[in-house]
Amino acid sequence: MKNRIDRILEYSLVILFTVMLLSVLWQVFSRFLLKSPSTFTDEISSFGLIWVGLLGAAYATGKKLHLAIDLFPERLVSKRAMFFDGFVYIAVAMFSLPVMVIGGGRLCWITFFLGQRSAALEIPLGFVYLVLPLSGLLILYYCYLHFKSLHQKSKD
Repeated sequence: MKNRIDRILEYSLVILFTVMLLSVLWQVFSRFLLKSPSTFTDEISSFGLIWVGLLGAAYATGKKLHLAIDLFPERLVSKRAMFFDGFVYIAVAMFSLPVMVIGGGRLCWITFFLGQRSAALEIPLGFVYLVLPLSGLLILYYCYLHFKSLHQKSKD
């Protein structure tokens, strides 16, 4: 299951990057060569950046490439690596659940309920914000898998 989700995320991120690249190229082409800037490319790039950033964070969590801040000396962490790894996964999950899943879900619901739409593309903003709970759920899933593997290693 994890490999399938990883593959879907990889393809999704490549497609999003490609759409963003084409959008920016069209914006530059239309602005400087056609002297008539496109109105929708700015929103495509902005919304794509939001999706790439949040789905990329979920993908990085799945690959254990998430950001780490070294607050403790390396020799202390290396002696109790499984403890500190477990602590990191719990902390990430404790952020992801209330902020991304619950808060992001509420944000989506409110924007769909109010009928907010983007200015140029006229798409419901709830679809843009939908990436928050989606990536939050993916991060929770990956944290669970990593924490479970740590627990199995500690039994061995």
